[in-house]
Order: sequence, then C-alpha cells, then structure tokens
Amino acid sequence: MKKNLWLLAIAQGLFLTNNVVFIAINGLVGFSLAPVGWMATLPVMGYVVGGALSTGLVARSQRRWGRQVSFQLGLLVAFLTALLCAFALSLGSFWLLVAGTVVAGYYSANGQLYRFAAGELAPSSFREKAVSLVLAGGLIGAVIGPNLANHTREAMAVPFLGSYLALAVVALVSMAVMAGIRFPPQPVKKAGADGGRPLGEILRQPVFIVSVLAAAMSYGVMNLLMAATPLAMDVCGMPFSDAALVLEWHVIGMFAPGFFTGHLIKRFGVLRIMGVGVVLNFACVAVALSGQDLHQFLLALFLLGVGWNFLFTGATTLSMEAYRPEEKDKAQAAINFVVFAVMAFTSFASGALVTTQGWNLLNVGSIAPLALTAAALGWLALLRRRAADGQGA
Repeated sequence: MKKNLWLLAIAQGLFLTNNVVFIAINGLVGFSLAPVGWMATLPVMGYVVGGALSTGLVARSQRRWGRQVSFQLGLLVAFLTALLCAFALSLGSFWLLVAGTVVAGYYSANGQLYRFAAGELAPSSFREKAVSLVLAGGLIGAVIGPNLANHTREAMAVPFLGSYLALAVVALVSMAVMAGIRFPPQPVKKAGADGGRPLGEILRQPVFIVSVLAAAMSYGVMNLLMAATPLAMDVCGMPFSDAALVLEWHVIGMFAPGFFTGHLIKRFGVLRIMGVGVVLNFACVAVALSGQDLHQFLLALFLLGVGWNFLFTGATTLSMEAYRPEEKDKAQAAINFVVFAVMAFTSFASGALVTTQGWNLLNVGSIAPLALTAAALGWLALLRRRAADGQGA
C-alpha cells in the first residue's frame, strides 16, 4: 500500500508540474500568437474547458478499462498534446495551440482522479491520510514546474518550444511511474447489475451536495484570487520577482499541509477541518483588504493555499461517503465537472474583474462563495447531529 501511495504521490507531482508549466507559459505564448490581445488567455482557458468536456469520457474509460489503463491513456494524451503544442508554436498557429490545450484537458480530467484513487489504495481507516498524502505530492510540481519553465524557455530558437518538449518528457516519466502502481481490480459487474443508483439520486444526498459545493468553491475562490495576484501586484508597481515569491509560497501552502491534513481529519472530523479551511480563506480576504504591500500579498496567498488544502482534502474525503464502489465513476465525473466549470468561469472572471474593478472588490466578491460554503457545512453538521440524536433516542 505504501509503495503504491508514494508512486501515486509522485504521479500527482508530475501532473502538477504539467499544470504549472501550462499556466506559466500558455498565456505568454498565446499573447505572442493571438490575433488580438484579449485572446491571449484562451490557451489557458482551453486546458480547463477541455478538462470539463472530458469528464464523461474519462468516466467511461475508467469504468471500462480500470484505473491503470485509463490513467496511462491520459498520460499518452499528455505526451501527444505537448508535442502538438510544440508543433503549433513552431508554425506560429494560435488556433492549433488552443486546440492542443483543449485536448490536453483529457489528461487533466484523468489527473483530477488521482486523489480518489488514493482512497481506494488504502483501507478505510487510512483513507483520509492516503488522500492527503497524494495531494501533498503536488509539492513536486511546485518546485519543478516553475524551474522547468524558466530553464527551458530559451533552450531552443523559438522561445518556450523547449518547455513543451520538456513536458512530453515529463509525461513519459509519469507513464513509467504509473506502470509501477498496482490498483485494486475493477469490481466484477454481475449479470443484470445496473451500476448502482441513478446519478440524480446520488446528487440529491446532502453529503454529496456539500462535498461538491466545498470542492468547487475552494477551487473557485483560490483560482479567482491566485490568477489575479500577479496583475494586482503589477498595478502596485511591484516587480515580477515579488509576484513569483508570493505564488511560490501560495503553492507551498496548498500542498505542504498534505503531510498532516489527513491526521487532522482523522482526529477532529472532516467537517471541523473543512470549517477551519473556510476560516483561513476569510483570514486571507481580511489580510488582502488590509493593504497592498508585499507582506500582505504574501500572507494572504499563503493563507489561501492552506485554506484550499483543508477544504479540498476534506471535500474529497467527504464525497467518498456518498457513493458505492460501483457508482464511483459517474459520481467522481460529476464532482470534477462542477469543479472544472467553476474553474473555467473564475479563470475568465479573475483577469476581467481585477483589471476593471480592482483587487479590493475582487476580494470582497470572494466573501459570498465562502459564506455559502460555511452555511452548507453548518447545515450538514446540523443534519448529522439530529440523526445522531434520533438514534440515541
């Protein structure tokens, strides 16, 4: 079990490496190729939109062929699309680049399932820690991603061409890592079995509603503020090196707690730790609204990262209570579709809002989804308390 989890954590780190490099370079490459300036971030959005569109297809491949084959297929797509993006850049074709990033979203939709696979590699008593440990593998991407983009940027005559080729190598390395993982066999589908309850019935469960809402809102608020930070710091006249430092600590905040979040969930309960995540997000907004100096950006984004980790790890763990093994593919696809949809919206809204309305209003706007998440957690806690009281009676 430990070997499988560590290998999956490495695969998660390589997945984050791909994501970080894509985010770091696609906007700049898009700006150099786009017909008009406002289209520059379309390759960035394409990756998220492609992930949303691929959730159903990935669910079917997981159901038909199992984790191992489906994950390897996603990595094959990552390898081919990295080469396609390199080809598009060498041709100077903006729309081919956008197409490449949209198709690459299939890999992203697969990678978002690594955390669920972690829970399946461990016994139920260790599930929270397994999910947390695999998410902690994102620290690999936090370190490798920015450095890989920086050191391969000028490796070839065309800027960033070497970065895309490096991502193809990363995909091959990840395929080798994935080959060493032994996933549990697919549940044998009995004759006449219908794959569990209808999706609508799963979606209507309070525990599922709250877990999806928390996962989507944690990613939405994080994406909204993180993507806007470099723009906001540039408006304040700060150099890019300061923005890079802030984002580095933000990513550390996102993944470093993974080494102990599972222990905290096991000891204090998933809803309490998710509640702490909401409080940390509110603290991020308070610090961001208190001023726009470097230390305030740094502290705010670090709190945002830790808050995201507590909420997202907790939401993943909580969601596993809502579906049976035979229902996991459609349930996880639904969760990831909502998360991707919110990410796509906030990817677009972040830049638009910070450039037209300003950093402060962007943070004030984050209060509403955080309050909604807090209310949802309180509602589920109340339902569980009432159920416990009823059983006691």
